[in-house]
Amino acid sequence: MQQVIVITGASSGFGALTARALADAGHIVYAGMRESSGRNAPQVAAAAHYAAQHQVELRTVELDVAADASVDAGIARIIADCGRLDVVIHNAGHMSFGPAEAFTPEQFAQLYDINVLSTQRVNRAALPQLRKQGKGLLVWVSSSSARGGTPPFLSPYFAAKAAMDSLAVSYASELTRWGIETAIIVPGAFTKGTNHFAHSGAPADLARVAAYNDGPYAGVAAQALQGLAALEPADADAGAVADAIVDVVDLPFGQRPFRVHIDPSQDGAEIVNGVADRVRSEMFRRIGLEDLLRARQAA
Repeated sequence: MQQVIVITGASSGFGALTARALADAGHIVYAGMRESSGRNAPQVAAAAHYAAQHQVELRTVELDVAADASVDAGIARIIADCGRLDVVIHNAGHMSFGPAEAFTPEQFAQLYDINVLSTQRVNRAALPQLRKQGKGLLVWVSSSSARGGTPPFLSPYFAAKAAMDSLAVSYASELTRWGIETAIIVPGAFTKGTNHFAHSGAPADLARVAAYNDGPYAGVAAQALQGLAALEPADADAGAVADAIVDVVDLPFGQRPFRVHIDPSQDGAEIVNGVADRVRSEMFRRIGLEDLLRARQAA
């Protein structure tokens, strides 16, 4: 069934790949991005070209996830265009790399805003429509870093992704009785095929960066990045994340998995998440709220 889908952070990376894959699968897809008439104008043009060339419903919408007004306006436009909204994909995010101590508190807050608070803005704009419909799907693009191996110098990003994953889990049980399903997609560290690492942020306190670069941690940054790249199989394809999201969206209501891992490096997140999700399920059974573990279509 054709669904109306919005995906945040869709100017590049997993977002752009997923937007195109979902459009190819026959859905009406709104690729959300900021500065659509400015620096991302080429991406808007590229999406329009792709839609025309492939005869698919790939559209763009101005959606700056760091601004309430932009999010509200973007979601309202989609609902006005289509009369409904079926799937929200929380993909927007940003990475940073460097010693934790060298990031200012303001930088931590900014990263949390993009990776975590953005999802709250979008949810508050979109969920009234999904609840009204009595059916919908939230897809959260998490990261294996939330519970897998955690190499050094990526702490602001890891902490933000862990917070986003935790928020996704909490939201899941609060939406099932509204008929809204949750799927958490857990990519591993894809060092190729996206600009995630290439465009990562850096610490503002250069003096503290120097202290780590010149002291006992000299060489650790390069070793961490090289090690991550070495763990990734040569045939690892970032498009596999987009394919996994399409598979989840296309499954019938009630059959969608709570988590899907796409981790070529196998950093252990699937094992830890498996235990954590079982513990969550058991807790819900013990407190008599087992029905909140699965969405049911509203009457």
